[in-house]
Amino acid sequence: MAGTVQGAMFLLIFRYVFGGAISHTGSLSYVDFLVPGFVVTSVLFSGMGSAAGIAEDIQLGLFDRLRSLPISQLSVVVGRVLADTALVAWSLLVTVGIGFLIGFRVHDGTGPALAAFGLCVLYGFAFCWLFNTLGLYSGSPQAAQSLSLFAFPLSFVSSAYVPVATMPGWMQAFAQNQPITPMTNAVRILTQGRPAEVALGHPLSAYLPVSLLWCAVLVAVFAPVSVARYRRS
Repeated sequence: MAGTVQGAMFLLIFRYVFGGAISHTGSLSYVDFLVPGFVVTSVLFSGMGSAAGIAEDIQLGLFDRLRSLPISQLSVVVGRVLADTALVAWSLLVTVGIGFLIGFRVHDGTGPALAAFGLCVLYGFAFCWLFNTLGLYSGSPQAAQSLSLFAFPLSFVSSAYVPVATMPGWMQAFAQNQPITPMTNAVRILTQGRPAEVALGHPLSAYLPVSLLWCAVLVAVFAPVSVARYRRS
């Protein structure tokens, strides 16, 4: 709940405090440029709470009690990730709702917009594996929260809030080659259509496969690590 409120506050700040000073979004209004990026990055801020939550479960002995039950150890970790993904989906719904209230509009039809939302849930599922792994290794909720701070450079040094082309040249290389940028741009094109392709300079096919590949990599790397850590903890 706190993460959802925090995300809503940040969205309002970017829309009404910074939005008037940002004008390099090409054929898109800033609100239509911003909201898809903010929806994607809300996945990271929701995940930060997931890391602290699983660390707290360990500290309180919840996992020890679950081990005494005749259930698969894998189901415990997968169940936690699915529950966290459901919370991410709820946070996404709230963020999207606030986006519409402040002027965001879909310009490419309902079907692509629903596909964009589904992609964001998929991104949340992938990042939940990463954050759950951090929580399992951290040792305490406070340490998990500290480890999760990497979410801030990922979200801000990306195309989520401003075009990458407006950043210093040395920063653009990082912004272009981290997961949030292709994920954001894919969602932006699905919700805004041709104007977003013109503003970004590339079609959907330039971003969607890359964003799906990032999801596959995150799950392939962190799911086995997370399960192995749970079994040894």
